[in-house]
Amino acid sequence: MLFGAALFGAVGAAIGYYLGVTGSISIAAAIGSIFGFLIGMLGGRRFFVSIICGALMGGVVAWLLSGRDAVPLGAASGGAMGGFIGVQMGSLIDLWRQREKTR
Repeated sequence: MLFGAALFGAVGAAIGYYLGVTGSISIAAAIGSIFGFLIGMLGGRRFFVSIICGALMGGVVAWLLSGRDAVPLGAASGGAMGGFIGVQMGSLIDLWRQREKTR
């Protein structure tokens, strides 16, 4: 739960940093921390791993393509995409397991 709160808080802070207003950093980090804590309570470890991988890859790609100033936006966008892909992969894995049980 704490890991999820820290992860979502960091993603929220990166988005707030990109917006460029100090208040938006703290608000986005607080909202992200609350969401991360709640998702952590529900047991979303695979989800968090996919977000970390997406954030790292997004940050690196943004750095390579646009320089250091684009890293926070790339990491935040990559984290969002990683979360989306993680949810979709989780659903597909669950469907595959159900299909294997019925055979």
